[in-house]
Amino acid sequence: MAVTVAALGLTACSGEPAGTDGYTVGVANFLLSGPYFSGMDAAIAAQAKAKGNVKIVSTDAGGDAAKLAANVEDLLSKNVDAIIISGGPLESAPAALNAIKAAKKPVVLVDRKFATGEYTSWIGPDNEAIGKQDGEFLAGRVKGKVAIIKGGPADNSIGLARTNGLKSVLGTKADITLIEAPDFGNWGSDGGLTVMEGLLAKHPDLVAVFCENDAMCLGAQRAIAAAGKAGQIVLAGVDGQAEALKAILDGTNYVVTGLNSPNVIGKLALDRTVDVLGGAKVEKDTVVPSPQITKDNASQYL
Repeated sequence: MAVTVAALGLTACSGEPAGTDGYTVGVANFLLSGPYFSGMDAAIAAQAKAKGNVKIVSTDAGGDAAKLAANVEDLLSKNVDAIIISGGPLESAPAALNAIKAAKKPVVLVDRKFATGEYTSWIGPDNEAIGKQDGEFLAGRVKGKVAIIKGGPADNSIGLARTNGLKSVLGTKADITLIEAPDFGNWGSDGGLTVMEGLLAKHPDLVAVFCENDAMCLGAQRAIAAAGKAGQIVLAGVDGQAEALKAILDGTNYVVTGLNSPNVIGKLALDRTVDVLGGAKVEKDTVVPSPQITKDNASQYL
Protein backbone atom coordinates (compact mmCIF):
# COMPACT_ATOMS: atom_id res chain seq x y z
CA MET A 1 0.00 0.00 0.00
CA ALA A 2 2.82 2.39 0.85
CA VAL A 3 4.18 1.99 -2.67
CA THR A 4 0.76 2.61 -4.21
CA VAL A 5 0.08 5.67 -2.08
CA ALA A 6 3.53 7.01 -2.87
CA ALA A 7 2.81 6.56 -6.57
CA LEU A 8 -0.51 8.37 -6.22
CA GLY A 9 1.28 11.18 -4.45
CA LEU A 10 4.02 11.64 -7.03
CA THR A 11 2.03 14.28 -8.90
CA ALA A 12 1.51 16.35 -5.77
CA CYS A 13 4.61 18.44 -6.47
CA SER A 14 3.29 19.44 -9.89
CA GLY A 15 0.55 21.49 -8.29
CA GLU A 16 2.71 23.43 -5.84
CA PRO A 17 2.09 27.17 -6.25
CA ALA A 18 5.34 28.87 -7.21
CA GLY A 19 5.95 32.49 -6.40
CA THR A 20 2.47 33.00 -4.91
CA ASP A 21 1.12 33.50 -1.43
CA GLY A 22 -0.46 30.06 -1.64
CA TYR A 23 -4.05 28.87 -1.66
CA THR A 24 -7.06 28.90 0.64
CA VAL A 25 -9.07 25.66 0.55
CA GLY A 26 -12.49 25.27 2.11
CA VAL A 27 -13.44 21.94 3.67
CA ALA A 28 -17.19 21.35 3.86
CA ASN A 29 -17.89 18.47 6.25
CA PHE A 30 -21.39 17.00 6.41
CA LEU A 31 -20.69 15.90 9.97
CA LEU A 32 -17.68 15.63 12.26
CA SER A 33 -19.31 13.63 15.05
CA GLY A 34 -17.63 10.32 14.16
CA PRO A 35 -13.93 9.45 14.45
CA TYR A 36 -13.68 8.61 10.74
CA PHE A 37 -14.92 12.01 9.59
CA SER A 38 -13.05 14.03 12.18
CA GLY A 39 -9.95 12.06 11.20
CA MET A 40 -10.47 13.00 7.55
CA ASP A 41 -10.75 16.68 8.45
CA ALA A 42 -7.61 16.50 10.60
CA ALA A 43 -5.64 14.74 7.84
CA ILE A 44 -6.53 17.44 5.31
CA ALA A 45 -5.45 20.15 7.76
CA ALA A 46 -2.20 18.33 8.60
CA GLN A 47 -1.27 17.96 4.94
CA ALA A 48 -2.00 21.65 4.32
CA LYS A 49 0.25 22.56 7.25
CA ALA A 50 3.00 20.31 5.88
CA LYS A 51 2.88 22.14 2.56
CA GLY A 52 3.18 25.46 4.34
CA ASN A 53 1.39 27.52 1.70
CA VAL A 54 -2.17 26.26 1.99
CA LYS A 55 -4.72 27.70 4.41
CA ILE A 56 -7.70 25.56 5.44
CA VAL A 57 -11.14 26.86 6.38
CA SER A 58 -13.17 23.95 7.77
CA THR A 59 -16.92 23.77 8.46
CA ASP A 60 -19.28 21.25 10.05
CA ALA A 61 -22.91 20.91 8.93
CA GLY A 62 -23.78 18.64 11.86
CA GLY A 63 -25.56 16.18 9.58
CA ASP A 64 -27.86 18.81 8.01
CA ALA A 65 -27.84 18.93 4.18
CA ALA A 66 -29.23 22.46 4.10
CA LYS A 67 -26.50 23.57 6.49
CA LEU A 68 -23.88 21.97 4.26
CA ALA A 69 -25.15 24.02 1.30
CA ALA A 70 -25.12 27.16 3.45
CA ASN A 71 -21.57 26.41 4.59
CA VAL A 72 -20.47 26.03 0.97
CA GLU A 73 -22.05 29.38 0.12
CA ASP A 74 -20.21 30.94 3.05
CA LEU A 75 -16.89 29.44 1.94
CA LEU A 76 -17.45 30.79 -1.56
CA SER A 77 -18.21 34.22 -0.13
CA LYS A 78 -14.78 34.08 1.52
CA ASN A 79 -13.36 33.53 -1.98
CA VAL A 80 -11.67 30.20 -1.26
CA ASP A 81 -9.70 28.82 -4.19
CA ALA A 82 -11.25 25.35 -4.03
CA ILE A 83 -13.55 23.23 -1.87
CA ILE A 84 -13.17 19.69 -0.53
CA ILE A 85 -16.45 18.01 0.44
CA SER A 86 -16.58 15.19 2.97
CA GLY A 87 -20.16 14.06 2.52
CA GLY A 88 -20.24 11.19 5.00
CA PRO A 89 -23.55 9.33 4.58
CA LEU A 90 -25.05 12.06 2.37
CA GLU A 91 -26.08 10.62 -1.01
CA SER A 92 -26.23 13.90 -2.95
CA ALA A 93 -25.73 17.62 -2.41
CA PRO A 94 -27.12 19.37 -5.50
CA ALA A 95 -27.34 22.83 -3.92
CA ALA A 96 -23.73 22.70 -2.77
CA LEU A 97 -22.35 21.39 -6.06
CA ASN A 98 -24.42 23.82 -8.12
CA ALA A 99 -23.14 26.76 -6.08
CA ILE A 100 -19.53 25.65 -6.55
CA LYS A 101 -20.09 25.19 -10.27
CA ALA A 102 -21.63 28.66 -10.58
CA ALA A 103 -18.61 30.11 -8.79
CA LYS A 104 -16.33 28.26 -11.23
CA LYS A 105 -14.30 26.70 -8.42
CA PRO A 106 -12.88 23.15 -8.37
CA VAL A 107 -14.39 20.66 -5.93
CA VAL A 108 -12.79 17.44 -4.69
CA LEU A 109 -14.96 14.77 -3.04
CA VAL A 110 -13.50 12.46 -0.40
CA ASP A 111 -14.79 8.99 0.52
CA ARG A 112 -18.35 9.65 -0.64
CA LYS A 113 -18.99 10.05 -4.36
CA PHE A 114 -22.34 11.76 -4.76
CA ALA A 115 -24.95 10.04 -6.93
CA THR A 116 -25.61 13.22 -8.91
CA GLY A 117 -23.88 16.49 -9.71
CA GLU A 118 -20.60 17.61 -11.23
CA TYR A 119 -17.28 17.41 -9.40
CA THR A 120 -13.64 17.87 -10.34
CA SER A 121 -12.19 14.76 -8.75
CA TRP A 122 -13.05 12.02 -6.24
CA ILE A 123 -10.75 10.00 -3.98
CA GLY A 124 -12.05 7.04 -1.99
CA PRO A 125 -12.16 3.27 -1.45
CA ASP A 126 -13.73 0.38 -3.34
CA ASN A 127 -16.32 -0.47 -0.69
CA GLU A 128 -17.64 -3.57 -2.43
CA ALA A 129 -14.11 -5.00 -2.59
CA ILE A 130 -13.68 -4.47 1.17
CA GLY A 131 -16.90 -6.36 1.90
CA LYS A 132 -15.87 -9.13 -0.46
CA GLN A 133 -12.49 -9.65 1.20
CA ASP A 134 -14.14 -9.78 4.64
CA GLY A 135 -16.48 -12.41 3.23
CA GLU A 136 -13.61 -14.45 1.84
CA PHE A 137 -11.87 -14.39 5.22
CA LEU A 138 -15.01 -15.53 7.08
CA ALA A 139 -15.79 -18.21 4.48
CA GLY A 140 -12.55 -19.95 5.32
CA ARG A 141 -13.14 -19.76 9.05
CA VAL A 142 -16.80 -20.26 10.03
CA LYS A 143 -19.91 -22.33 9.30
CA GLY A 144 -23.36 -21.41 10.50
CA LYS A 145 -25.25 -18.16 11.03
CA VAL A 146 -23.50 -14.91 10.14
CA ALA A 147 -25.21 -11.66 11.12
CA ILE A 148 -24.97 -8.37 9.22
CA ILE A 149 -25.23 -5.02 11.01
CA LYS A 150 -25.91 -2.09 8.68
CA GLY A 151 -25.25 1.55 9.35
CA GLY A 152 -28.29 2.96 7.53
CA PRO A 153 -30.29 4.51 6.07
CA ALA A 154 -31.63 1.91 3.65
CA ASP A 155 -30.34 3.68 0.52
CA ASN A 156 -26.83 4.35 1.84
CA SER A 157 -24.70 3.32 -1.14
CA ILE A 158 -21.46 2.94 0.84
CA GLY A 159 -23.04 0.54 3.30
CA LEU A 160 -24.89 -1.30 0.54
CA ALA A 161 -21.67 -1.78 -1.42
CA ARG A 162 -19.91 -3.26 1.61
CA THR A 163 -22.77 -5.62 2.42
CA ASN A 164 -23.24 -6.62 -1.21
CA GLY A 165 -19.55 -7.45 -1.40
CA LEU A 166 -19.90 -9.74 1.62
CA LYS A 167 -23.05 -11.35 0.22
CA SER A 168 -21.38 -12.03 -3.12
CA VAL A 169 -19.10 -14.45 -1.28
CA LEU A 170 -21.04 -15.80 1.70
CA GLY A 171 -24.40 -15.87 -0.08
CA THR A 172 -23.14 -18.70 -2.26
CA LYS A 173 -22.02 -20.91 0.65
CA ALA A 174 -24.36 -23.78 1.54
CA ASP A 175 -22.95 -24.00 5.06
CA ILE A 176 -23.54 -20.31 5.87
CA THR A 177 -26.84 -18.58 6.62
CA LEU A 178 -26.92 -14.78 6.50
CA ILE A 179 -29.03 -12.91 9.05
CA GLU A 180 -29.58 -9.19 8.45
CA ALA A 181 -30.32 -7.15 11.56
CA PRO A 182 -33.74 -5.49 11.27
CA ASP A 183 -32.50 -2.21 12.77
CA PHE A 184 -29.66 0.11 11.80
CA GLY A 185 -26.61 0.68 14.00
CA ASN A 186 -26.30 4.28 12.79
CA TRP A 187 -22.53 3.87 12.26
CA GLY A 188 -21.76 4.19 15.99
CA SER A 189 -20.55 1.97 18.82
CA ASP A 190 -23.70 2.42 20.93
CA GLY A 191 -25.87 1.59 17.94
CA GLY A 192 -23.86 -1.53 17.23
CA LEU A 193 -24.24 -2.66 20.84
CA THR A 194 -28.02 -2.19 20.81
CA VAL A 195 -28.50 -3.99 17.49
CA MET A 196 -26.24 -6.82 18.62
CA GLU A 197 -28.26 -7.31 21.81
CA GLY A 198 -31.37 -7.74 19.68
CA LEU A 199 -29.62 -10.22 17.39
CA LEU A 200 -28.39 -12.32 20.30
CA ALA A 201 -31.88 -12.51 21.75
CA LYS A 202 -33.23 -13.99 18.49
CA HIS A 203 -30.14 -15.84 17.26
CA PRO A 204 -28.05 -17.12 20.19
CA ASP A 205 -26.30 -19.58 17.85
CA LEU A 206 -24.53 -16.95 15.70
CA VAL A 207 -20.93 -17.76 14.73
CA ALA A 208 -19.90 -14.42 13.17
CA VAL A 209 -20.94 -10.80 12.71
CA PHE A 210 -20.11 -8.44 9.84
CA CYS A 211 -20.56 -4.73 10.44
CA GLU A 212 -20.48 -2.03 7.76
CA ASN A 213 -17.93 -0.15 9.87
CA ASP A 214 -15.61 -0.82 12.79
CA ALA A 215 -17.38 1.50 15.22
CA MET A 216 -20.54 -0.63 15.16
CA CYS A 217 -18.51 -3.82 15.47
CA LEU A 218 -16.75 -2.48 18.55
CA GLY A 219 -20.16 -1.95 20.14
CA ALA A 220 -21.30 -5.38 19.01
CA GLN A 221 -18.17 -6.85 20.60
CA ARG A 222 -19.21 -5.39 23.96
CA ALA A 223 -22.65 -6.98 23.69
CA ILE A 224 -21.15 -10.33 22.73
CA ALA A 225 -18.75 -10.22 25.68
CA ALA A 226 -21.58 -9.32 28.08
CA ALA A 227 -23.53 -12.34 26.82
CA GLY A 228 -20.54 -14.62 27.44
CA LYS A 229 -20.22 -15.53 23.76
CA ALA A 230 -16.79 -14.10 22.90
CA GLY A 231 -15.50 -17.62 22.33
CA GLN A 232 -18.35 -18.43 19.94
CA ILE A 233 -18.76 -15.34 17.74
CA VAL A 234 -16.07 -13.62 15.64
CA LEU A 235 -16.34 -10.10 14.20
CA ALA A 236 -15.43 -8.56 10.84
CA GLY A 237 -15.52 -4.82 10.18
CA VAL A 238 -14.47 -2.04 7.82
CA ASP A 239 -12.32 1.11 8.16
CA GLY A 240 -9.23 0.11 10.14
CA GLN A 241 -10.21 2.16 13.20
CA ALA A 242 -7.41 2.15 15.77
CA GLU A 243 -9.50 0.47 18.48
CA ALA A 244 -10.45 -2.30 16.07
CA LEU A 245 -6.83 -2.83 15.03
CA LYS A 246 -5.82 -3.13 18.68
CA ALA A 247 -8.58 -5.67 19.29
CA ILE A 248 -7.38 -7.70 16.30
CA LEU A 249 -3.74 -7.47 17.38
CA ASP A 250 -4.62 -8.51 20.94
CA GLY A 251 -6.12 -11.76 19.67
CA THR A 252 -9.73 -11.05 20.65
CA ASN A 253 -12.75 -12.30 18.70
CA TYR A 254 -12.35 -9.28 16.38
CA VAL A 255 -10.56 -11.04 13.55
CA VAL A 256 -10.55 -8.92 10.37
CA THR A 257 -11.20 -5.47 8.93
CA GLY A 258 -10.48 -3.66 5.68
CA LEU A 259 -8.47 -0.47 5.66
CA ASN A 260 -10.38 2.64 4.65
CA SER A 261 -7.98 5.21 6.01
CA PRO A 262 -9.25 8.78 6.45
CA ASN A 263 -5.63 9.78 6.98
CA VAL A 264 -4.52 8.48 3.59
CA ILE A 265 -7.59 9.74 1.74
CA GLY A 266 -7.43 13.17 3.42
CA LYS A 267 -3.78 13.68 2.53
CA LEU A 268 -4.31 12.61 -1.07
CA ALA A 269 -7.34 14.89 -1.35
CA LEU A 270 -5.38 17.95 -0.29
CA ASP A 271 -2.59 17.05 -2.73
CA ARG A 272 -5.15 16.53 -5.49
CA THR A 273 -6.74 19.91 -4.78
CA VAL A 274 -3.39 21.69 -4.96
CA ASP A 275 -2.60 19.85 -8.20
CA VAL A 276 -5.85 21.09 -9.74
CA LEU A 277 -5.19 24.66 -8.60
CA GLY A 278 -1.72 24.45 -10.09
CA GLY A 279 -3.15 23.54 -13.48
CA ALA A 280 -2.26 19.85 -13.47
CA LYS A 281 -4.40 17.31 -15.31
CA VAL A 282 -5.68 14.86 -12.69
CA GLU A 283 -7.65 11.63 -12.54
CA LYS A 284 -11.40 12.05 -12.32
CA ASP A 285 -11.72 9.13 -9.89
CA THR A 286 -8.99 7.58 -7.77
CA VAL A 287 -9.61 4.35 -5.85
CA VAL A 288 -7.42 4.10 -2.77
CA PRO A 289 -6.20 0.57 -1.90
CA SER A 290 -8.01 -1.09 1.02
CA PRO A 291 -5.83 -3.96 2.24
CA GLN A 292 -7.22 -6.69 4.45
CA ILE A 293 -6.05 -6.43 8.07
CA THR A 294 -5.76 -9.49 10.31
CA LYS A 295 -3.61 -10.37 13.31
CA ASP A 296 -0.75 -11.10 10.92
CA ASN A 297 -0.38 -7.49 9.76
CA ALA A 298 -2.38 -5.34 12.20
CA SER A 299 0.75 -4.02 13.92
CA GLN A 300 1.98 -2.18 10.83
CA TYR A 301 -1.34 -0.34 10.42
CA LEU A 302 -1.84 0.36 14.13
